[in-house]
Amino acid sequence: VISLGFEAVSWSKVGTIASSWVISPITAGSMSFLIFLSAKKFILDRPNPEQAAISLIPFYSFLVAVVISLVTARKGLKHVGIEFTDNEIYFFIGIFSMLVGLGTAFFLRNNKEKIMQEGGIEFAFGLLMVVSASAMAFAHGSNDVANAIGPLAAIVSVIDTGAIGSKAAISPWVLFVGAIGIVFGLATLGSRVIQTVGRKITALTPSLGFSAEMATASTVVAASYLGFPISTTHTLVGGVIGVGLAKG
Repeated sequence: VISLGFEAVSWSKVGTIASSWVISPITAGSMSFLIFLSAKKFILDRPNPEQAAISLIPFYSFLVAVVISLVTARKGLKHVGIEFTDNEIYFFIGIFSMLVGLGTAFFLRNNKEKIMQEGGIEFAFGLLMVVSASAMAFAHGSNDVANAIGPLAAIVSVIDTGAIGSKAAISPWVLFVGAIGIVFGLATLGSRVIQTVGRKITALTPSLGFSAEMATASTVVAASYLGFPISTTHTLVGGVIGVGLAKG
């Protein structure tokens, strides 16, 4: 603004970014609120919640797998040279999601005695939380790795082409470097954020954590799909607040 004036700034893009600070946590919070209420109504508040968990949790697992496979098929695989037709995408989503759902059902039935014990209902949701945590990690990568590899991708593109463009092609090895970096950061300093989000806002049980993660993953994946800039952690905090309100 100082050097070129107000017209040099793309204010519509700035407005999009600023609006995401409000839209993303409200969206995730609303979704997590409704997801937990559905789990409460159909599983936790039933006369026999353990049996309801064994029967219904695979369906929740199926829905989480749909979120992961949708963004994988439509957005992720093309960066490694694999592109599907619409029919192939639907087939991929169906097969992958069914395998995840059946795997969840198989595990729950094999651990039926443990689930039937007092408090075992949260053990069942713990398995579902593993699936939703995978979706959350996938969504986190699809949204946040770009922050780290953007400058690196630009440098590599300039070296390869000898020209500076408005967009840079991303080499697979650059994505791999970004993946290693985000995992290294999580392993070394991520525990501090985990403690804050998982305990200091509201104490999370597996059923609450699943609801927050599924809502956040869906919101982040949708935003990545639409090219909408959001903060993953910011969105997750909204999801946690949503389940906290649903819990009371």
